[in-house]
Amino acid sequence: MSGYLLITLALAALVMTFVGSARARATQNGASEKTHSRPIYHGLNAAIWTGVPAFIFFLLWLVGQSSVINQLVIASFPGSESLDATAKSLILSEVRQVAAGNIFKEPTPEIQAAVAHLKSLQQLSSVAIIAVVAAAMAIGAFLGYRVIGNRFRARHSVERSVTYFMMFSSLVAIVTTLGIISSLVFEAIQFFSKVPVTEFLFGLRWEPQIAIRADQVAGQGAFGVIPVLFGTFVISGIAMLVAVPTGILSAIYLTEYSDKRFRAVVKPLLEILAGVPTVVYGFFAVLTVAPAVRSLGLSLGIDASPNSALAAGAVMGVMIIPFISSLSDDALASVPRAMREGSYALGATKGETIRKVLLPAALPGIVGGVLLALSRAVGETMIVVMAAGLIAKMAVNPFDAVTTVTVQIVTLLIGDSEFDNPKTLAAFALGLILFIVTLILNLIALRTVRKYREKY
Repeated sequence: MSGYLLITLALAALVMTFVGSARARATQNGASEKTHSRPIYHGLNAAIWTGVPAFIFFLLWLVGQSSVINQLVIASFPGSESLDATAKSLILSEVRQVAAGNIFKEPTPEIQAAVAHLKSLQQLSSVAIIAVVAAAMAIGAFLGYRVIGNRFRARHSVERSVTYFMMFSSLVAIVTTLGIISSLVFEAIQFFSKVPVTEFLFGLRWEPQIAIRADQVAGQGAFGVIPVLFGTFVISGIAMLVAVPTGILSAIYLTEYSDKRFRAVVKPLLEILAGVPTVVYGFFAVLTVAPAVRSLGLSLGIDASPNSALAAGAVMGVMIIPFISSLSDDALASVPRAMREGSYALGATKGETIRKVLLPAALPGIVGGVLLALSRAVGETMIVVMAAGLIAKMAVNPFDAVTTVTVQIVTLLIGDSEFDNPKTLAAFALGLILFIVTLILNLIALRTVRKYREKY
């Protein structure tokens, strides 16, 4: 039903665009005075009046209908006044499961009555939202059609609406960021109330598997984040050692040395690497690269693990090559041709021109690509799970198994999850650490760009 309503809204706005433009054109043709706005602006203004208020009503309805229906269903359930929040949540879950047809046992008469009440409320909600949206569209279309006239400033109205939409989009981005930060900080504070901050930041053991239920058997737990961060930096460092030289050098070759036909074939092939699912890279790492790395280590007399940081980092480096090569290629190609020709006119060779003119001028784009690739490497999970292992330890040997922050976050949130237990809350502390590390990397990149960028 929601999809049909959205399609109807879009069609109504499109129709009003043409109707409003046609009326404005007819009005302007019969007028002797100069009109203020072109007909298309009158049509767009009518479309905005038709679609935007109805869409806002629709969104508000979708946001609030579930909570309202839940409250009404619980209020009609016998004995709901004496139930706590957990019991009410279980009843609502059972009612919705039965209403969806997922019946594992014969429901009680009370549940059946609640299911019937739920379905009637959902039907009433569907009819009501259709009526409200239709009324909002009709009123908006009438108002938008009515104001069409030669002296109406339709262009100003459309531009003002676009400005409001951009302000709203910016506000949504800011609020989302603040929401993410606040949720991480709140849960991390809960974690640090149970585990000392010094133990988390400076501890050298990471063994978070503690008992959640009384019947579980587990260790006492150790929450030192140093081994996890160490593994993250080791694998990311190996990936960057593979990706940065390959990406930048391939961008230089495609921009400065290759002909157009070769570039037209190779650049799309490089960018295909970014579209390969990470699970495919994980299979490739665990089935091909990891055995080869282990054989190499054993041939060199090094104790090599079946899962190693070198295997995961090398495959991850191949995965993030397109992020560096594509952005570096675009940055180098955007350097003005006059700068190249001026360097050649002063007697510089192609290599000197690349090193002393093109790379400094394209540094912001290159650093942006490297930073994007580093963020992608730090946040990668699947390749590390399949090829590097789950054990957190400070191993300098790249042939040894390590783990990363993202893998531990996934591991902690799988299975039994109690959000008053240090084991589960540790995932949010790790997320906060990862956010801080990424922020520091961004600040370093911005300072590097400001310091070394050539200004022309």
